[in-house]
Amino acid sequence: MTLLRREVLGLLAGAGAAPALGGAAGAQSLPSASSFAFKRAEGGAFPLSAYQGKPILIVNTATNCGFSGQFATLEQLWQRYRERGLMLIAVPSNDFGGQEPLDGAAIAEAARQSHGATYAFAEKTVVKGPDAHPFYRWAAAQRPWEVPRWNFHKYLIGRSGEILGGYSSLTDPLGPQLVRAIGQELQAG
Repeated sequence: MTLLRREVLGLLAGAGAAPALGGAAGAQSLPSASSFAFKRAEGGAFPLSAYQGKPILIVNTATNCGFSGQFATLEQLWQRYRERGLMLIAVPSNDFGGQEPLDGAAIAEAARQSHGATYAFAEKTVVKGPDAHPFYRWAAAQRPWEVPRWNFHKYLIGRSGEILGGYSSLTDPLGPQLVRAIGQELQAG
C-alpha cells in the first residue's frame, strides 16, 4: 500500500510539471499516429499504419508498478473490444520509478503469467523527455496537457490516426470515461 501511495503522490507532484518536449518540433509536422511504429518485444515491428481505420489504445506499462493490476483489466477491455476492431499495444517503460527491470519478451511473458495479458507488447521504450520514442514526442506536442506522468498512462488513437484522449494511470481501463470513448469510436466506423 505504501508503494501505491508513493506512486499517487508522484503523479500528483508531477501534474504541475511541464512536459519535456525535446525534439518534438520535428514530430509536429507528422500528420498522424499512423506515421509511427514500435518494435515488437519478440522482434519485428508494429507499424501503426497497419491499424489505420481502427482505434488503438497505447499504454505505457511496468511490471513492478503498483498499477500493474491494470494488465488484467486491460486484458478484459481487449477481450471485450478486439473483435470489434480495437488494437491494444502495451509499451513497457522504465521511465517512472525504475519499475520495469525486465527486458524483451520477458516483460510480455511476466504480464501473461501474472495477469493473463494476451494483447501486443512492444519492446521496452523511453516514453518521456528528449530521448522519448518519436510517437511519444509527437503525442506530447499534440496534447502537452495529457503526457504520461507515470506508468499505465493511456492514449486512445482514433480511426484516422488522431489522438482522441490521454488517460492518466488513475483511469481504470474499464472505467466509464475510457469505455465510452472506445465505444463511440467503434460506432463511428
